[in-house]
Amino acid sequence: MQGPRGQQNPGDNIHETVGAYALGILDDAEATAFEAHLATCEWCGQQLDELAGMEPMLAALADLPAAQGTPAIGESLSARPSPRLAERLVDEVSQRRAVKRRRGMYLVAAAAALIIGGPLTVMAVGGGDGGTKTPAAMATSPAKAAFQTMTDKVSATDPKTKTTATVAVESKDWGTHAVLQLSNVKGPLKCSLIAVGKNGERETVTSWAVPEWGYGIPGATTEQAKNPLYVHGGAAFKPNQIDHFEVMTFDGKRLVQVKA
Repeated sequence: MQGPRGQQNPGDNIHETVGAYALGILDDAEATAFEAHLATCEWCGQQLDELAGMEPMLAALADLPAAQGTPAIGESLSARPSPRLAERLVDEVSQRRAVKRRRGMYLVAAAAALIIGGPLTVMAVGGGDGGTKTPAAMATSPAKAAFQTMTDKVSATDPKTKTTATVAVESKDWGTHAVLQLSNVKGPLKCSLIAVGKNGERETVTSWAVPEWGYGIPGATTEQAKNPLYVHGGAAFKPNQIDHFEVMTFDGKRLVQVKA
């Protein structure tokens, strides 16, 4: 089978450089050479699209001692790209970082955030005037993504404040995961979502700040103000132990109450 377009001399396969380019560990000359190749190589463009956003994770994996088995870790963490590609990239990064170490241990925390709590990213590719492909990321917050998949939801609108809240819940081994969608609230405010148990106990699920322009404002002229707020957190209560939720300001004003 014929290899990808743009193949160079045997032993100097520029296609293997895509991982290092995605991580930003090429020097200026190497990066310039690869960018010239990228403009004509559809395969490398596709690989670069798949790797977008994985820099922290791969760099952190490359820092781990060899005894810990970085290829196995790469396989266990990767859903995209394929495990085989992840193993190859981790090996590549490990070899290059042996002679050019440009990152510290903060990348481990960045990798954890990417894997566990980072936003879901949808990649869009557009063609420029020169025919190159430019990846663009559009992020959806973890709270909104979770809200869209959860089925147990209850809504309420306060007759005085006109604030509307929808709370989605799901049972966890440790208690309850709750996601709040909040609309028609203006700031500046600092607020909390409170879970009130059937036994009268109160637990703070999460807290946030509302900017001056607010969230979910009807007739708003900006996307920031039009869009509702999504936040999530957890409570030690099981779902069947919760009587209701309250959205409270830090100064003690209740904006809206939602039955569980």
